[in-house]
Formats: sequence, C-alpha cells, structure tokens
Amino acid sequence: MNKVPSSVATMIVGGFYDAEDLYGPLETYKGIEKNGKENYNTLVFGPWDHGKWARNTVRNTVGNYYFGDSISLKFQKNIETKFFNHFLKGKGDKNSGLPEAYVFDSGRKKWKSYESWPPQNVVKQDWFLSENQELTSSKKAINRISFISDIKNPVPYSEDIKTVFTPRKYMTDDQRFAARRPDVLVFETDLLTEDYTLAGDILAKLKIATTGSAADWIVKVIDVHPADAEENNDKLQNHLKMSNYHLMVRSEVLRGRFRNSFEKPEPFTPNKKTDVNIKLQDVFHTFKKGHKLQIQVQSTWFPLIDLNPQTYVDNIYKADEKDFKTQTHTIFTDSSIEFSVLK
Repeated sequence: MNKVPSSVATMIVGGFYDAEDLYGPLETYKGIEKNGKENYNTLVFGPWDHGKWARNTVRNTVGNYYFGDSISLKFQKNIETKFFNHFLKGKGDKNSGLPEAYVFDSGRKKWKSYESWPPQNVVKQDWFLSENQELTSSKKAINRISFISDIKNPVPYSEDIKTVFTPRKYMTDDQRFAARRPDVLVFETDLLTEDYTLAGDILAKLKIATTGSAADWIVKVIDVHPADAEENNDKLQNHLKMSNYHLMVRSEVLRGRFRNSFEKPEPFTPNKKTDVNIKLQDVFHTFKKGHKLQIQVQSTWFPLIDLNPQTYVDNIYKADEKDFKTQTHTIFTDSSIEFSVLK
C-alpha cells in the first residue's frame, strides 16, 4: 500500500487586474501559508485580467493599459511548465528551483522574485487625506470635507456609455472622468522625487459622517502619469493619451452597514463621526519618479455596485422608492491610507 503524501504542492496563480476573482487567489495563498505550513506553496501574480495567464496572447493589455509582450507565454514556459515537470515527472520535493513568490511590478512592468509574500522588507506607512486635495505623510489640523451624494446622479464606474456582462476593462480605466465630479473627493501627493513601491495589502482608515443612516464607501488608489508620458498603444481609446493618464491601481467598496460585522449589520447614527476601515487587496506597483500617487473617495459606483438608498432598511433589495434619499457625506482629515511599502 502506497504511503499518502503528507504535503501537497500548490501553485496559486492570479491576476492583479482580475475583476472576477482577485480576492480568491490571494486569500488562498495566505490561508495555506497560515494553516498548511507543511505544504509546498508558491504564488504567481501577473498583470492579467481573469484567466489571461492561460492564453497565448502576445500583447498583454488590460483595457487601455499595455504591460508588455509575451508575459503569459513566458510564465507558461518558464514557471508553469517547470512546476509541473518537477512535481509530476521529477523528484517532487520542495527544491523546485522556483521562488516562493513570482510577482509582476505593474508600475515598472517587470517580474520580481521573493522568498515570501509580502516581501520581508515591507513596512507600513500612513498617508493622510488632507485639505486642498493633498495626500500628506503627516497629520495636519483635523477638519471636515463634505460632498452631496445625489441618489439620482450616482458616480459611474466607467466613462464608457455601454453595458457589458463582465466589466473587466474598468480595472485599469483612466479615472479623470471621476475626479472631475463634485461627489468624488481627490487627494494626491506632489510629484514623486523617487520611485515608491507598494507591495502587499492596503487599509483605508476613514473617519466619516453622514446626514443619513446608510452609505457605501469606495476608495481608489491611482497612479497619475506625467504630462510627458508617451507610452501609447493600439488598445488605447481614441480620445485618450498616456499623458496625465490616471491609472486605477486598486479599488474597493464597503457597504457601511457591514463596517463592524458582516453577520450583524447596523445603521449609521446621522451626523456622528464614525470609523470605517476598508481593506484593499494586494498590489505590487511602483509609482515612478515624476508620477503622483492619488486617492479618490466616493459613495456611489453605479452600476458596478447597486445603489444604496442611503436610508437604513433591513433588506436593501426590498427598499421602497421613498427610502432612496440624497444625503451629505463627510470625510474628516484624520482619515488615512495605510500602505505596505517596499524598502
């Protein structure tokens, strides 16, 4: 009788721009690392949308954004094939010759290898949502910034005037269309004087208030390209250029009723300052020298996220027309974004 192996070899593969399942691969890898330490576990994350790692496309684009050529083909040849040859045809031990984490820096457009994910030389840094649209490394005076969330004029998730079954393109869309709206708050750094690399998860620590009793909160992390950027490509929409392109690097939404528990939803107390923490999934992205790091905060993202009536009801899907009300939302300037920064 053959002995059952005590460990299982797993390669977790995912795309940093996978609109259908970004959470799954990242959390699967972290779960095995935590609960299955005897297992061989390796992570591969590339600049892909859903399933593109398995395709033979030469030009690797997601929406408007071009990341390079033959990225999937090189992964299949140099990483995936090596993994299967070792564990199905070779010794099958943990000395596979592959790194623990093989990840694509979507800002530098290069692969990097690490012995852990996130890398060991990562530190947490807070940036504060300050007045005058500033994203600052230190907390300034605590003030409030308010905007009206008009239930009849929600912020769209894309500037494209069409409906698609699977909205993959929005993950790399230019966010200037949203930044122009009065119901989207914008905070950004000065021009960066050196490269700034994020490697790992992001935590938005918002301090908010609302005149209503319910609200959604959306946070977007954006790479603002310089005015002289010229990396245009044939997938770029005709009305756009890479000059000043606002690349969405990561985004997330939290329905405010679940801010403390998914099992026990609760309303907001109108006009009361309240903590709302939003975890954004991992990134590996370098904001290059001469770029800006921008944060956008909003409360609607239609139709990617269904409309919140902004009045608390037990079952949002049974809300009546009278429950949907325009409200005023407030962000306090002791709100911050915690980044995982590669040193």
